Amino acid sequence: MASYYEMLGVSKSATAAQIKSAYRKKALEWHPDRNKAANATEKFKEINSAYEVLSDEKKKSTYDQVGHDAFVRGGMGGANAASGGGGYNYSQGPFSYSQSQGGQNPFDGAGFGAAAGTDPFEVFEQFFGFQSPFGGGGGQRRARRNLYQITITFDEAVKGTEKKVNIDGKKKTIKVPAGVDTGMRIRFTDYDVLVEVKPHEFFQREGQDLYYKHKVSYPLMVLGGSIEVPTLDGKTKLKLRSGTKNGAHVRLSGKGVPYPNSKRRGDLYVVYEMDVPDKVSRKAKKLLEQLQQELA
Repeated sequence: MASYYEMLGVSKSATAAQIKSAYRKKALEWHPDRNKAANATEKFKEINSAYEVLSDEKKKSTYDQVGHDAFVRGGMGGANAASGGGGYNYSQGPFSYSQSQGGQNPFDGAGFGAAAGTDPFEVFEQFFGFQSPFGGGGGQRRARRNLYQITITFDEAVKGTEKKVNIDGKKKTIKVPAGVDTGMRIRFTDYDVLVEVKPHEFFQREGQDLYYKHKVSYPLMVLGGSIEVPTLDGKTKLKLRSGTKNGAHVRLSGKGVPYPNSKRRGDLYVVYEMDVPDKVSRKAKKLLEQLQQELA
Protein backbone atom coordinates (compact mmCIF):
# COMPACT_ATOMS: atom_id res chain seq x y z
CA MET A 1 0.00 0.00 0.00
CA ALA A 2 1.21 3.50 -0.81
CA SER A 3 2.30 5.66 2.09
CA TYR A 4 0.13 8.54 3.26
CA TYR A 5 2.70 10.95 1.83
CA GLU A 6 2.42 9.27 -1.57
CA MET A 7 -1.39 9.38 -1.39
CA LEU A 8 -1.27 13.17 -1.02
CA GLY A 9 1.71 13.63 -3.33
CA VAL A 10 3.94 15.36 -0.76
CA SER A 11 7.33 14.66 0.79
CA LYS A 12 7.98 13.86 4.46
CA SER A 13 9.39 17.37 4.89
CA ALA A 14 6.18 19.04 3.66
CA THR A 15 4.81 21.83 5.84
CA ALA A 16 1.31 21.81 7.35
CA ALA A 17 0.21 24.36 4.74
CA GLN A 18 1.58 22.21 1.90
CA ILE A 19 -0.15 19.10 3.27
CA LYS A 20 -3.45 20.96 3.56
CA SER A 21 -3.13 22.35 0.03
CA ALA A 22 -2.26 18.93 -1.42
CA TYR A 23 -5.19 17.33 0.42
CA ARG A 24 -7.62 19.91 -0.91
CA LYS A 25 -6.51 19.36 -4.50
CA LYS A 26 -6.60 15.56 -4.20
CA ALA A 27 -10.01 15.62 -2.49
CA LEU A 28 -11.47 17.77 -5.24
CA GLU A 29 -9.87 15.58 -7.90
CA TRP A 30 -11.20 12.28 -6.51
CA HIS A 31 -14.57 13.37 -5.14
CA PRO A 32 -17.06 10.88 -6.63
CA ASP A 33 -19.42 13.68 -7.66
CA ARG A 34 -16.69 14.92 -10.02
CA ASN A 35 -14.63 11.81 -10.74
CA LYS A 36 -16.57 8.94 -12.30
CA ALA A 37 -13.76 6.37 -12.08
CA ALA A 38 -14.79 3.05 -10.55
CA ASN A 39 -12.28 3.45 -7.70
CA ALA A 40 -13.05 7.12 -6.98
CA THR A 41 -14.89 6.53 -3.69
CA GLU A 42 -12.20 4.21 -2.33
CA LYS A 43 -9.46 6.61 -3.44
CA PHE A 44 -11.31 9.49 -1.80
CA LYS A 45 -11.50 7.58 1.49
CA GLU A 46 -7.76 6.86 1.37
CA ILE A 47 -6.95 10.53 0.76
CA ASN A 48 -9.09 11.58 3.73
CA SER A 49 -7.46 8.97 5.97
CA ALA A 50 -4.01 10.19 4.93
CA TYR A 51 -4.90 13.80 5.73
CA GLU A 52 -6.37 12.88 9.10
CA VAL A 53 -2.99 11.52 10.18
CA LEU A 54 -0.58 13.92 8.47
CA SER A 55 -2.50 17.04 9.55
CA ASP A 56 -2.19 16.06 13.21
CA GLU A 57 1.30 16.72 14.60
CA LYS A 58 1.19 13.86 17.14
CA LYS A 59 -0.28 11.33 14.72
CA LYS A 60 2.19 12.37 12.03
CA SER A 61 5.09 11.86 14.44
CA THR A 62 3.81 8.41 15.36
CA TYR A 63 3.30 7.55 11.69
CA ASP A 64 6.87 8.59 10.85
CA GLN A 65 8.25 6.44 13.68
CA VAL A 66 5.99 3.38 13.59
CA GLY A 67 4.62 3.36 10.07
CA HIS A 68 1.29 2.66 8.44
CA ASP A 69 0.35 -0.33 10.61
CA ALA A 70 -0.26 1.91 13.60
CA PHE A 71 -3.26 3.51 11.88
CA VAL A 72 -5.08 0.59 10.28
CA ARG A 73 -7.81 -1.54 11.85
CA GLY A 74 -6.74 -2.70 15.29
CA GLY A 75 -3.90 -0.19 15.57
CA MET A 76 -3.87 3.04 17.53
CA GLY A 77 -6.04 5.76 16.05
CA GLY A 78 -7.83 3.38 13.67
CA ALA A 79 -11.25 4.31 12.35
CA ASN A 80 -12.91 1.62 14.48
CA ALA A 81 -10.97 2.11 17.72
CA ALA A 82 -13.22 1.99 20.77
CA SER A 83 -13.94 5.25 22.55
CA GLY A 84 -13.12 5.71 26.20
CA GLY A 85 -16.64 5.64 27.64
CA GLY A 86 -18.33 3.19 25.30
CA GLY A 87 -19.77 3.93 21.88
CA TYR A 88 -17.40 4.53 18.99
CA ASN A 89 -14.97 6.95 17.34
CA TYR A 90 -15.03 7.72 13.65
CA SER A 91 -12.40 9.72 11.80
CA GLN A 92 -12.55 10.86 8.20
CA GLY A 93 -10.28 13.50 6.68
CA PRO A 94 -10.22 16.67 8.77
CA PHE A 95 -13.10 15.52 10.99
CA SER A 96 -13.10 13.38 14.09
CA TYR A 97 -16.56 12.28 15.20
CA SER A 98 -17.25 10.53 18.48
CA GLN A 99 -20.45 9.18 19.94
CA SER A 100 -20.46 7.83 23.46
CA GLN A 101 -22.95 7.10 26.22
CA GLY A 102 -23.25 10.70 27.24
CA GLY A 103 -21.65 14.14 27.13
CA GLN A 104 -20.55 16.19 24.16
CA ASN A 105 -17.74 15.44 21.72
CA PRO A 106 -16.42 18.26 19.56
CA PHE A 107 -15.12 17.82 16.07
CA ASP A 108 -11.33 18.05 16.00
CA GLY A 109 -9.37 19.94 13.39
CA ALA A 110 -12.25 21.33 11.34
CA GLY A 111 -12.86 24.53 13.25
CA PHE A 112 -16.48 23.61 14.03
CA GLY A 113 -17.91 22.79 17.47
CA ALA A 114 -20.76 20.30 17.59
CA ALA A 115 -22.64 18.29 20.18
CA ALA A 116 -22.49 14.51 20.13
CA GLY A 117 -24.78 13.07 17.49
CA THR A 118 -24.19 15.83 14.91
CA ASP A 119 -23.77 14.35 11.46
CA PRO A 120 -20.06 14.73 10.50
CA PHE A 121 -20.96 14.66 6.83
CA GLU A 122 -23.03 17.81 7.17
CA VAL A 123 -19.93 19.51 8.53
CA PHE A 124 -18.00 18.04 5.59
CA GLU A 125 -20.39 19.81 3.22
CA GLN A 126 -19.82 23.11 5.00
CA PHE A 127 -16.05 22.65 4.86
CA PHE A 128 -15.82 21.75 1.16
CA GLY A 129 -19.00 23.26 -0.23
CA PHE A 130 -20.35 20.04 -1.71
CA GLN A 131 -21.98 16.84 -0.57
CA SER A 132 -20.03 14.00 1.00
CA PRO A 133 -20.06 10.78 -1.03
CA PHE A 134 -20.58 8.78 2.15
CA GLY A 135 -23.99 10.23 3.01
CA GLY A 136 -25.14 10.45 6.59
CA GLY A 137 -27.88 9.41 8.99
CA GLY A 138 -26.72 5.86 9.69
CA GLY A 139 -24.67 5.48 6.53
CA GLN A 140 -27.51 6.04 4.04
CA ARG A 141 -26.71 8.35 1.17
CA ARG A 142 -28.82 11.48 0.89
CA ALA A 143 -31.11 11.96 -2.07
CA ARG A 144 -29.30 13.65 -4.95
CA ARG A 145 -30.33 17.13 -6.05
CA ASN A 146 -30.22 18.53 -9.56
CA LEU A 147 -26.72 19.85 -10.14
CA TYR A 148 -25.64 22.52 -12.61
CA GLN A 149 -22.18 23.93 -13.22
CA ILE A 150 -21.01 27.45 -13.98
CA THR A 151 -17.56 28.81 -14.83
CA ILE A 152 -16.56 32.24 -13.58
CA THR A 153 -13.42 34.35 -13.76
CA PHE A 154 -10.98 34.82 -10.89
CA ASP A 155 -12.14 38.42 -10.39
CA GLU A 156 -15.80 37.34 -10.27
CA ALA A 157 -14.94 34.73 -7.64
CA VAL A 158 -13.11 37.31 -5.52
CA LYS A 159 -15.69 40.10 -5.75
CA GLY A 160 -18.88 38.09 -6.16
CA THR A 161 -21.16 38.30 -9.17
CA GLU A 162 -24.59 37.64 -10.61
CA LYS A 163 -25.00 35.18 -13.46
CA LYS A 164 -27.91 34.62 -15.81
CA VAL A 165 -28.37 30.91 -16.36
CA ASN A 166 -30.83 28.61 -18.07
CA ILE A 167 -32.18 25.93 -15.75
CA ASP A 168 -34.70 23.45 -17.10
CA GLY A 169 -35.60 25.88 -19.87
CA LYS A 170 -36.17 28.77 -17.47
CA LYS A 171 -33.94 31.84 -17.28
CA LYS A 172 -32.75 32.57 -13.78
CA THR A 173 -30.34 35.02 -12.18
CA ILE A 174 -28.16 33.51 -9.47
CA LYS A 175 -25.99 35.37 -6.99
CA VAL A 176 -22.48 34.04 -6.50
CA PRO A 177 -21.00 35.26 -3.18
CA ALA A 178 -17.50 36.70 -3.00
CA GLY A 179 -14.79 34.21 -2.07
CA VAL A 180 -16.07 31.05 -3.77
CA ASP A 181 -13.56 28.57 -5.14
CA THR A 182 -13.48 25.69 -7.59
CA GLY A 183 -15.46 22.73 -6.29
CA MET A 184 -17.76 24.75 -4.04
CA ARG A 185 -21.47 24.05 -4.39
CA ILE A 186 -24.03 26.85 -3.96
CA ARG A 187 -27.34 25.53 -2.69
CA PHE A 188 -30.61 27.01 -3.91
CA THR A 189 -34.16 25.89 -3.10
CA ASP A 190 -34.55 23.29 -5.85
CA TYR A 191 -31.04 22.75 -7.20
CA ASP A 192 -27.31 23.15 -6.59
CA VAL A 193 -24.73 25.01 -8.66
CA LEU A 194 -21.15 23.72 -8.80
CA VAL A 195 -18.57 26.47 -9.30
CA GLU A 196 -15.49 26.32 -11.51
CA VAL A 197 -13.08 29.28 -11.23
CA LYS A 198 -10.64 30.15 -13.99
CA PRO A 199 -7.03 30.59 -12.81
CA HIS A 200 -5.49 34.05 -12.50
CA GLU A 201 -2.69 35.29 -14.70
CA PHE A 202 -0.15 35.52 -11.87
CA PHE A 203 -1.88 35.03 -8.50
CA GLN A 204 -1.85 31.41 -7.28
CA ARG A 205 -4.71 30.62 -4.95
CA GLU A 206 -4.71 28.15 -2.07
CA GLY A 207 -8.00 28.39 -0.22
CA GLN A 208 -8.46 32.03 0.72
CA ASP A 209 -4.70 32.76 0.59
CA LEU A 210 -2.89 34.09 -2.47
CA TYR A 211 0.72 33.62 -3.58
CA TYR A 212 2.53 35.97 -5.93
CA LYS A 213 6.04 35.32 -7.24
CA HIS A 214 7.92 38.57 -7.73
CA LYS A 215 11.16 38.55 -9.68
CA VAL A 216 13.97 40.65 -8.17
CA SER A 217 17.37 41.42 -9.64
CA TYR A 218 20.46 40.09 -7.88
CA PRO A 219 21.85 43.58 -7.05
CA LEU A 220 18.53 44.57 -5.46
CA MET A 221 18.43 41.41 -3.37
CA VAL A 222 21.97 42.11 -2.16
CA LEU A 223 21.65 45.84 -1.58
CA GLY A 224 17.96 46.12 -0.71
CA GLY A 225 15.52 48.78 -1.83
CA SER A 226 11.86 49.39 -2.64
CA ILE A 227 9.65 47.32 -4.92
CA GLU A 228 6.04 47.58 -6.05
CA VAL A 229 3.76 44.54 -6.09
CA PRO A 230 0.12 44.00 -7.15
CA THR A 231 -2.65 43.14 -4.69
CA LEU A 232 -6.39 42.69 -5.08
CA ASP A 233 -6.77 46.28 -3.87
CA GLY A 234 -4.20 47.81 -6.23
CA LYS A 235 -0.43 48.14 -6.17
CA THR A 236 1.51 48.57 -2.95
CA LYS A 237 5.14 49.29 -2.12
CA LEU A 238 7.33 46.97 -0.08
CA LYS A 239 10.75 47.53 1.41
CA LEU A 240 13.24 44.85 0.43
CA ARG A 241 15.92 44.26 3.05
CA SER A 242 19.55 43.94 2.03
CA GLY A 243 20.71 40.35 1.82
CA THR A 244 17.30 38.97 0.91
CA LYS A 245 17.55 35.30 -0.02
CA ASN A 246 16.04 33.71 -3.10
CA GLY A 247 12.68 32.19 -2.12
CA ALA A 248 12.15 34.48 0.88
CA HIS A 249 8.60 35.72 1.30
CA VAL A 250 6.56 38.37 3.09
CA ARG A 251 2.97 37.98 4.30
CA LEU A 252 0.46 40.77 3.70
CA SER A 253 -2.26 40.05 6.26
CA GLY A 254 -5.85 40.44 5.07
CA LYS A 255 -4.87 40.99 1.43
CA GLY A 256 -6.12 37.63 0.20
CA VAL A 257 -9.52 36.35 -0.94
CA PRO A 258 -12.63 37.06 1.17
CA TYR A 259 -14.27 34.20 3.03
CA PRO A 260 -17.80 33.61 1.64
CA ASN A 261 -20.44 35.56 3.57
CA SER A 262 -17.82 37.01 5.92
CA LYS A 263 -15.79 40.16 6.39
CA ARG A 264 -12.64 38.09 6.93
CA ARG A 265 -10.03 37.73 4.22
CA GLY A 266 -7.09 35.43 3.64
CA ASP A 267 -3.50 36.61 3.29
CA LEU A 268 -1.27 37.45 0.34
CA TYR A 269 2.23 35.95 0.27
CA VAL A 270 4.81 37.69 -1.90
CA VAL A 271 7.61 35.27 -2.77
CA TYR A 272 10.91 36.76 -3.96
CA GLU A 273 12.57 35.01 -6.88
CA MET A 274 15.94 36.01 -8.27
CA ASP A 275 15.62 37.31 -11.81
CA VAL A 276 18.40 35.67 -13.82
CA PRO A 277 18.65 37.16 -17.34
CA ASP A 278 18.99 34.80 -20.32
CA LYS A 279 21.63 37.01 -21.92
CA VAL A 280 23.95 39.74 -20.67
CA SER A 281 26.05 42.35 -22.46
CA ARG A 282 29.82 42.14 -22.57
CA LYS A 283 30.07 44.95 -20.06
CA ALA A 284 27.67 43.22 -17.68
CA LYS A 285 29.53 39.94 -18.09
CA LYS A 286 32.81 41.62 -17.22
CA LEU A 287 31.28 43.24 -14.13
CA LEU A 288 29.85 39.89 -13.02
CA GLU A 289 33.25 38.24 -13.43
CA GLN A 290 34.82 40.98 -11.31
CA LEU A 291 32.11 40.51 -8.69
CA GLN A 292 32.70 36.76 -8.69
CA GLN A 293 36.39 37.29 -8.03
CA GLU A 294 35.60 39.82 -5.31
CA LEU A 295 33.26 37.41 -3.51
CA ALA A 296 35.48 34.35 -3.91
